[in-house]
Amino acid sequence: MTFIERIKTRAKQLKREILALWFAARDPRTPWYAKGLALLVTAYAFSPIDLIPDFIPLLGYLDDLVLIPAGIALSIKLVPPEVMQACREKADLETQKPVSIAGAVAIGLIWLAILFLIGRALYPLILPKH
Repeated sequence: MTFIERIKTRAKQLKREILALWFAARDPRTPWYAKGLALLVTAYAFSPIDLIPDFIPLLGYLDDLVLIPAGIALSIKLVPPEVMQACREKADLETQKPVSIAGAVAIGLIWLAILFLIGRALYPLILPKH
């Protein structure tokens, strides 16, 4: 198996795991703390907006290559194995990936807060006191 084929296979596995976590977060057998983390991870993964935009060199792919897989791994450890297995089977049957509007809104609000703080810090430098 070539390097590219391994990456494609791993990407497919991650997509399946994210979808399975999305189902697990809605399963009543999942503990509340696992639901919370799974919802955060899946909302971010399904969000059409990244916290760190991909056009930023190196850092842009940090969330895709490190943060999301780490969040998935931790979430899977917190979900009971029988729930994860049932959710994986359900994910295998699903044909359409959900889109997280809530995740996009949350990331948009974070960016607005960052821009506000930057503007507030730069305001005295741009418009000096009289």
